Amino acid sequence: MPHLTTILLGAAVLLFISPAAAQNAPATFRADPSVYKLLYEDQNIRVISATWAKGVHDKPHSHPIPSVAYALDDCTLRLYAPDDTTRDITNKAGSATEVPITRSHTAENIGPTDCYVVFVEHK
Repeated sequence: MPHLTTILLGAAVLLFISPAAAQNAPATFRADPSVYKLLYEDQNIRVISATWAKGVHDKPHSHPIPSVAYALDDCTLRLYAPDDTTRDITNKAGSATEVPITRSHTAENIGPTDCYVVFVEHK
């Protein structure tokens, strides 16, 4: 049975890839280096860490390459689409979820602790 986080993240991501979404924003690590850090890159993969301190709302960004998100802790993010719709995501430590190509959106840490996620992209 799929993990609840996987289902919620999938539903939220689908919200952001509709044709009605605004134009694409820069990739995560280019859009907001205060949250996203490029850890490793070669011709095949890219590894990006994301750290949202409690209350941090990142800058508009996209996920132009399909990836896998691995949660390092329990935390809750609110995703904002360009049309002002929102979706909350509850990450569970040790869970991995697929992230398809995703258009412009932002994420805010609405939980009581910092939030840590690692993205692995296949180029």
